[in-house]
Amino acid sequence: MRITIYTRNDCVQCHATKRAMESRGFAFELINLDEQPEAIEDLRAQGFRQLPVVVTDHESWSGFRPDMINRLRNDIAASA
Repeated sequence: MRITIYTRNDCVQCHATKRAMESRGFAFELINLDEQPEAIEDLRAQGFRQLPVVVTDHESWSGFRPDMINRLRNDIAASA
């Protein structure tokens, strides 16, 4: 399963999301909006107004969401 996290350098919720993903052993791609600002408009067009934005093969959400991160474990196991 592919996981992408859109983040910024000084985002506390972004850092918490990355740490939670890493502690669970999830592999993810990180897109830093400070370095790739062209991605901001795409996220806004999808209705996102808060960081981080996490995008997987099946769903997406914004903010630090431990409940959604924990659900990924089941999704990853099912796709293996």
